[in-house]
Amino acid sequence: MKYAAVLGYGTVGSGVVEVIETNAELIAKNTGDEVKVKYIVDIRDFSADPHADLFVKDFAVVEADPEVNVVVETIGGLRPAYDFTKRALLAGKSVVTSNKELVATHGAELLKIARERGVNYFFEASVGGGIPIIRPMCQCLAANRIDEVFGILNGTTNYILNRMIEDGLTFEAALSEAQEKGYAERNPAADVEGYDACRKICILSALAFGRHVYPESVETDGITKITLEDVAYAESGDMVIKLLGRAKRADDGKIFAFVGPHLVPKAELIANVNGVFNSVMVRGNAVGDTMFYGRGAGKLPTASAVVADVIDACQHTDKTKYFGWEDSDASVVEDSKKFVSAYYLRVSGESVSSAVTEAFGEVKFLSREGAKANEAAFITGTMSGYKLEEKLAVLSKSCTVSAPMKVLALD
Repeated sequence: MKYAAVLGYGTVGSGVVEVIETNAELIAKNTGDEVKVKYIVDIRDFSADPHADLFVKDFAVVEADPEVNVVVETIGGLRPAYDFTKRALLAGKSVVTSNKELVATHGAELLKIARERGVNYFFEASVGGGIPIIRPMCQCLAANRIDEVFGILNGTTNYILNRMIEDGLTFEAALSEAQEKGYAERNPAADVEGYDACRKICILSALAFGRHVYPESVETDGITKITLEDVAYAESGDMVIKLLGRAKRADDGKIFAFVGPHLVPKAELIANVNGVFNSVMVRGNAVGDTMFYGRGAGKLPTASAVVADVIDACQHTDKTKYFGWEDSDASVVEDSKKFVSAYYLRVSGESVSSAVTEAFGEVKFLSREGAKANEAAFITGTMSGYKLEEKLAVLSKSCTVSAPMKVLALD
């Protein structure tokens, strides 16, 4: 018998208990032993829950119990999740988590403790919910030098943009609908400002390139400034707008890592990932491009990934799997303004076309129905962020300029 303790009985935690119980026979077959939840740690009152006899309020009970092999952390956030995770690892227990913020912030440290204590720290569900991505990157693609990883990493923003594109809803209306359907939180900042996608690209970057990438080092922009005018201009260029997290190997060995809205040509597979679905593209020097697609969140899809980690941890109670990266500092991340890209810009002002040509030279102008005479939108040639700033300094003398968006181009 293998025993697990579940920390936090919210959406994911309750889903983990449900999956372990519902698929008990299958899990026992895959693990070679029965897996049972011995404790659920939550300070709230669940006296009416069918699992009421499993609840404890003090994590020390779990920490001190030698029978607990695996601790499942689904609390979220940094406190007390970080403290409980560290204590569990130091106590010789493997830890499984869905907590992207914790892995992105303290992953290198926690992985190091796990290796030193001969246990495991697994986090498949921290990126992409139920989409298998962590293990494929570490195991199936292990023979590759990964040069780039990027994707749609947040289902809420993808849903909002999809409603703007397909149905003409404003950002505010699409957000309100997402909240009504339970796709967006009452405070949606983590999603719409790009912070959630930032944490996920940090984890993917670290896995791809072997060095910890901290969220504060990643340039992050959300979707709050995108308008229906932008959507229409993108459509005229046979493109759609997607919020992407991107990480790419720089020529000097550093890592370009950033999050922001992009114009994506409809010919690209990722342009057709809609609704609350996520997709991650990994580019290896041997395999080429591989794409992982599925539901990025939800009770049972996320719980499915968590329980898969539980099974793996139970199968390796006497062996540590090397699964991670080394610590680093902000210097590992390359200055994002050195990244070369084409850009989308929307401007307004007098003699706007000539002003654009004067600042940027030859560009690709876009169109939309109902555009004002003093408004224009265009795609620039490829240039660094620094060169873009120089040209914008010229253009902004005579025009009002929207926030630039990169255009996704896969070479």
